[in-house]
Formats: sequence, structure tokens, C-alpha cells
Amino acid sequence: MRTGPFSTVSQSTKTRLRGAEPRLKVHPLFAVALIVSAFTGQLLLLLSAVFAALEHELAHSVAARRMGYSLDKIVLMPYGAVISGDIRGISPLQEIWVCLAGPLANALTALGFAALWWLYPETYPYTDVAAYISISLFLVNLLPAFPLDGGRILRVLLRPVGERRSAIICRVVSFVTAAAILGCFIYTCCVAKPNFGALFFAVLLFAGGFGGGSYGRLMFAPKNFSRGIEEKRIVLSAEKTAGEAMRYLREDKYLVFVLFDGGEFLGELPEEELFSVLQEGGYGRKLKDCLSF
Repeated sequence: MRTGPFSTVSQSTKTRLRGAEPRLKVHPLFAVALIVSAFTGQLLLLLSAVFAALEHELAHSVAARRMGYSLDKIVLMPYGAVISGDIRGISPLQEIWVCLAGPLANALTALGFAALWWLYPETYPYTDVAAYISISLFLVNLLPAFPLDGGRILRVLLRPVGERRSAIICRVVSFVTAAAILGCFIYTCCVAKPNFGALFFAVLLFAGGFGGGSYGRLMFAPKNFSRGIEEKRIVLSAEKTAGEAMRYLREDKYLVFVLFDGGEFLGELPEEELFSVLQEGGYGRKLKDCLSF
């Protein structure tokens, strides 16, 4: 079982605010996998994989939110977990860090288990499965193929050569990687017990090579004031960008940004004016420029 990266699923529901907390949904087939694992004695393995996958996706979400963007919908699937959201306007370096956050979280968890074994060796039989799953997620997700984090990073690094050319290169790399894994499956069929996990993984990478993932359009719905809503004022540097300001938004509060530049008060920016800027694609626009938008 592995976790899918944030780039594999388009957002099908309308996200109101970038500041929304991550939401968790369970795919119906995951419940089937849970029942099957319980009857086959694999329940502990499945649960360990689920926790590792959730840790991976939450790390993506936290990293994106710290940069002012939102990856807020996590879905548990039979093969792992996927996260979706809208991070348009994010810089290439920021996107790479968001991609790396998931694998690094798994790597740190594996190192934590190793430290635990060093201090308390008797815990090894109870934690070895969780540790191996974490290190596996770290290594697998760095492969340069969609729908893995490594595929997203490769796409970002290839942007200078052009969108169309980078897409072709990433697709070829994804297919080559999938073919190599499929070859491993065929080899195991000839010399040992077939590894159907490798077959499933190869199929997943072949499918990912045709897509690469997309982000849905972020929708900013007006808030309902009929029952009243608390106003929250945020004092912020006017040099911050509109994208960076999104991290402060909350569904249960109405925000007003009080802008200062070098200690000088410039004005107030209500959240609906910020939304107008963002809907025009002004994620990199400085807040002081949004006052006259």
C-alpha cells in the first residue's frame, strides 16, 4: 500500500477558503479492503499503512498552508491516500518543498523508529512493520514518475524547457519506470512467488503517465451573515503577497487586513477585495497594490 501525492486528484468540490482545515473522506472500496484485511489477518499491516499515508498527506497539507496555499481534501483509497487542493500561483521552489514534505515526514518517522530500537530493542517486533512501511513510502514517492511526488518535482525542474516538452519528458520517464517495475513482476513470476503488488504499482504508474494530475479552480463563496460572524483583524506588512495572506483566512471569521509599510498605516483590505485579486490570478501581487485594485 502506498500514498498518492497531492498532484493526482483534481478537486471536485468547491473550496471556499485556502485556510480551511484538511478534510478526510473514505472511499467505499477502502471499507472493502478493510474487511478483507480483517479476514485475511492483514489488518495490522493495513492500519500501519493507513497511518503512514495520512502522515504523508498531512505533511503536504501543512507545508502548503505555511506558504499560504491549500491542500485540504484527503481521501483514503484502497491503495493509499490522495490529497487535492488548489496551489496555483505557487513558486517552483515552494512547490518542490511541498512535494518533499510528505516523503521527508515518512523518513523522519522511520528514523524515529530506528532510534526507538536503539534505546529499547524489545520494541522492534511491535514496530518493525510500521517502520518499513514509512521508509518504503519515502523511497517509492521519490521515483520520478506520476502520480508520485518525484514526478511532480521532475515536472517543476523541467519547466524551463517549456510546458509541452516537459510533459512529454515526464510521460516517457513515467512509462519507463512503470515498464521496469512490470519487468520485476514478470521476473518474480518466473523465479519465485508472483508479486502482484508490483503489478498493481506498474499499472498505476502507466495510468499516471497519461495524466499527471490537475488542480481544480478555487471558488470563493460569499459568507452568510444572517446569523452573524466574528470579525478578525490581522495587522500585516503591505509587502506580503495576496497568496501569503491566504494562510490567515478562516471559514468561521470575517477577516480585515490592516496594512502597514515601514511603520506607516496604508489602509485596510477586507477579505472580499482580496478574493477579487485572487480570482484575477494576482497571487503574487503585493497587498499594498491590492488596495487600489
